[in-house]
Amino acid sequence: MTVHFIGAGPGAADLLTIRATRLLAASPVCLYAGTYLDAAVLEHCPDGARLVDTQDLDLDGITAELVAAHERGEDVARLCSGDPSVYSAIAEQTRRLDAAGVPWDITPGIAAYAATAARLGRELTVPEVAQSVVLTRAQRDSTAMPSGESLEAFAATGATLVLHLAIRCARELADRLAEHYGADCPVAVAYRVEQPEEIVLRGTLADIADQVEAHDLRQAAIIVVGWALRAEGFVESHLYSCRRAAEREERTAADIPGGLR
Repeated sequence: MTVHFIGAGPGAADLLTIRATRLLAASPVCLYAGTYLDAAVLEHCPDGARLVDTQDLDLDGITAELVAAHERGEDVARLCSGDPSVYSAIAEQTRRLDAAGVPWDITPGIAAYAATAARLGRELTVPEVAQSVVLTRAQRDSTAMPSGESLEAFAATGATLVLHLAIRCARELADRLAEHYGADCPVAVAYRVEQPEEIVLRGTLADIADQVEAHDLRQAAIIVVGWALRAEGFVESHLYSCRRAAEREERTAADIPGGLR
């Protein structure tokens, strides 16, 4: 039997992939993080499925559930918030499953930052404004950041920043980032985006902490920082520009014997 690590997207029941819903429907056991998911996601599970909320379990407890299901001959759907490639702890879990001889696979999901950008109606990469997106997190009650991955180092690039696990230190982060982006730099905060409890805040590094504290946001939120959120009058992408189209036509004509002049 197999443990299926499934990206649950931003937590909305209708933002799972077709593959994800198929695996959920075929798995008699489902482990999920209740902190981040809308309960409607679990409606994809079969009747009578064993549903285990992992928000109060450590890695040992989670692994024990996965191994026990395997020993019973049952497939397991292990739901991960967002996409499993980022902050899902599958590296730790799959290492333990390998040691226990339990097979596993991964199904990607919609990342929360992508759902947030869609809700904002914004592209995070804008020509000559920001062409890179940095996915990072804050260090508070968590493991240490690797050397060289300081917030200031990322901010110095001017890239669009997406901060996970950072909502409880929004004021400190805003102060630190203002030194690089400017206090008037646009910021968006998304809490449970695409879920019934969704809250989306828009502001600047100067006022976003006040908004976060006024709404008492403490978890299940991401912070997006960068000038791409307010870009106007920017140049058009060369890939789709009229000039590029003219160059393509010119090359095509040159390839025709006795071509158009």
